[in-house]
Amino acid sequence: MMKRLRTVRGRFALWTAGLLLVGLSVFGFYVYQSMARRLASAADESLTLVGAQVVAGLDIVNGRLISSESFAEEPENVDLQLRGYTVWVTRPEGQVIYAFGPYQDLDLLTGGVAAFSTQSDPESGDAVRMFVVPVLGEARQVAAVQVARSLEDSRETLERLATTLLIGVPGLVAAAALGGYLLAARALSPIDRITQTARRISAEDLSARLNLPGVDDEVGRLAVTFDEMLARLERSFRRERQFTTDASHELRTPLSAMQAILGTVRARRRTPAEYDRALADLAEESDRLQSLTDDLLRLARGDARDPGSQETVELSTLLADLSDSMRPLVQAKDLSLTCRVPEGLTVLGDRDDLIRLFGNLLQNAVKYTESGAIEVSAEAAAHGTVSIHVADSGGGIDSEHLSRIFDRFYRVDPSRASPGAGLGLAIAQEIARSHGGRIEVSSQPGRGSRFTVSLPMSAT
Repeated sequence: MMKRLRTVRGRFALWTAGLLLVGLSVFGFYVYQSMARRLASAADESLTLVGAQVVAGLDIVNGRLISSESFAEEPENVDLQLRGYTVWVTRPEGQVIYAFGPYQDLDLLTGGVAAFSTQSDPESGDAVRMFVVPVLGEARQVAAVQVARSLEDSRETLERLATTLLIGVPGLVAAAALGGYLLAARALSPIDRITQTARRISAEDLSARLNLPGVDDEVGRLAVTFDEMLARLERSFRRERQFTTDASHELRTPLSAMQAILGTVRARRRTPAEYDRALADLAEESDRLQSLTDDLLRLARGDARDPGSQETVELSTLLADLSDSMRPLVQAKDLSLTCRVPEGLTVLGDRDDLIRLFGNLLQNAVKYTESGAIEVSAEAAAHGTVSIHVADSGGGIDSEHLSRIFDRFYRVDPSRASPGAGLGLAIAQEIARSHGGRIEVSSQPGRGSRFTVSLPMSAT
């Protein structure tokens, strides 16, 4: 039992019951007091009307009360007796002239003003409400009319109301607590499913999903968000596993080549020229391994860059220098390279990373363009950004590859004959993201490719 009370649904039921109990108690107290006041007011009004009726039925001549032996038998007075009223007509000094009704043992009131009082009948113990009204004749009091009636009906009404409240309020509170518990259990059942699903999830199996019916409420949105999170985690783990596999494959290639060279050299004694060629081959594979390791470390570092290394970078200078450094490669392939970047375009970032970003894009453009031209351009774009374009007239990229060219180790050429590990564009995208920007590509087979890098412009 205590375990259930410690759950969210248990606490919700307790809070619901507690708040409802307080609210209904205050409301019940207000209703009881209001009813008591209304009953008391109704009793006083009734006594006032009966007193006025009795005064109107008295026979007063020349300032004197004329007594009548048949006063109690008059129809209106008989009706008052049947309705439970007790009436006294007394002289100013207290002598009783007329009296009828069930309560004859009460203490009569004296005085010359109208007044109310409540007494307890000595014989029955009933609470009785009394009203006295003076009867005036020619500027002096000639009599007094006193009317009384039992308050037992009002007391019984209040007792029934109190009983109803004492039974009804706890019953409503209990029903509300049970209903709150059941509603909370129904509302939180998706949370239980989320918990159970989370317990089944492991790094090896992220395929579990809630797949709850689409309900546009807080829990429904939480379930959808949880499924989306699992999908992102699954994609992320899949990419990491693929990355590990590809990295192992790429690292194994130069290591296998180095082992083969060493095995061949050690098989028998070689001439100095053969040793020189073997050392040259080992140096080439070592350089390839070093480059691949540096790329992997750069990707692993991700966004963990020192903000203090950022500076204001003039794009016209940086891109012009990069273009000049690429001209030997461009000229070797008989290509043309133009750089059109206006002055005054600056970004805040790491100069070395930006050089690597645009250097990778230019190297790819030269690498995959057999004839034609390569163009580098930039302009200020909307929302305080700078757009840098690297376009070539190469063979282009098929649409099936466009969505994956930024994946790590992804190579468009199926034969993987061209040098490289397929990390250049992945590194470029990572650098752009770390600078708060992005890379987009548009390409058509046979008509070249156009890479666009959008970076936030530095404040000047």
